[in-house]
Amino acid sequence: MRVLGIDPGLTRCGVGVVDGSVGRPLTMVDVGVIRTSASLPVAERLVTIERGLDAWIEEHRPDAVAVERVFARSDSSTIMGTAQASGIALVVAARRGLPIAMHTPSEVKAAVSGNGRADKAQVGAMVVRILRLSEPPKPADAADALALAITHLWRGAAQSRIEAAMANAKAAQKIVRTR
Repeated sequence: MRVLGIDPGLTRCGVGVVDGSVGRPLTMVDVGVIRTSASLPVAERLVTIERGLDAWIEEHRPDAVAVERVFARSDSSTIMGTAQASGIALVVAARRGLPIAMHTPSEVKAAVSGNGRADKAQVGAMVVRILRLSEPPKPADAADALALAITHLWRGAAQSRIEAAMANAKAAQKIVRTR
C-alpha cells in the first residue's frame, strides 16, 4: 500500500510518501515541503498548496491519504492557516476518490515512538529508524508527513481490518435472523 502523508500548514505543508504494509519493512518513496510566501494573499497560498498536492498525487499515485487532524493551540492565526491547508488536502484527495484518514499529533507520536508526548526530535529519529534513512528529513514538517504515512500504514490497516470484520459479523447476524 502507498500512503501520502500530509502535515498541513499555510507556510510549509509537509508531504511524504511511504510504501509498505503491516509486518513488512516500510520504504520512503519521496518527501518534501510545499512552501508558500507569507507576502501572498491567503487565497493564492491555498491555490499553491492545492496545485502542489495535486502534483504529488499525480506523480506518486497513493492508495490512501493521511492528514494531520487540526487541534486547538493558543495561537488562533496558526490554527486558521493549518485548518485551511488541511481543508485543501481533504478536497484534493476527495476529488480523486482516495480514502482519507485523519490522525491527531499524539496518535502519530505514539505510533512511531511509543510516546504520545514525544518531541519533534524523537519523532524524526524514529522516522529515520523505521524507514532506514541516513538522516531526518528537513524541515520537521517533512518528517511529520512521513510519520503520518507510517501511522496510517500501521494503524489504518488494522482499523480497516477491524471495520471489515465488524461488517462481516453484522451481515452474518442478519442472515441468522432471517432464518
